[in-house]
Amino acid sequence: MKTFLTALKAFLYLVVALLFFGWVVFRVRRLDLTFGVLPMWAEIPGLIVAGAGGALLLLCFGVFVVRGRGTPLPLDPPTKLVAIGPYKYVRNPIHIAWVSLFIGLGLYLRSPSILLFALAFFATCYVYVLWVEEPSLKKRFRTEYEEYCKVVPRYVPRPNPRKQL
Repeated sequence: MKTFLTALKAFLYLVVALLFFGWVVFRVRRLDLTFGVLPMWAEIPGLIVAGAGGALLLLCFGVFVVRGRGTPLPLDPPTKLVAIGPYKYVRNPIHIAWVSLFIGLGLYLRSPSILLFALAFFATCYVYVLWVEEPSLKKRFRTEYEEYCKVVPRYVPRPNPRKQL
């Protein structure tokens, strides 16, 4: 029952985040009047990238619920360190998923302003990770998180990831 409630909270969080970011992205799109539009060929790669980002996002949320027994929301964080699935390769796959989703949407809609938003979103995530998330995780999981950081890179996966945790 507890896992079901956690999954429900994660699902609601995801829905609210999708609605919020959808609203932001379509507001940002108004700037395309200034920037112009991308070529038609960008639509199909955009669908592929957005689909991959969406699938990764769902996978990350699922792993948080099952393994971490919590949600990605800082108000309801996981009780266990999540180091499986996509988290075995990079420490922040949710950020990669969101940015991929935005880039894919920007390409599909042929919107340079959405691509710029994706870049700004990534920069914001990077600063948040450095100043808020990592210090919080070090405090909560101590040595386990420090060992995890030594093995798993922040955003760019290693070609041959070592077996870990």
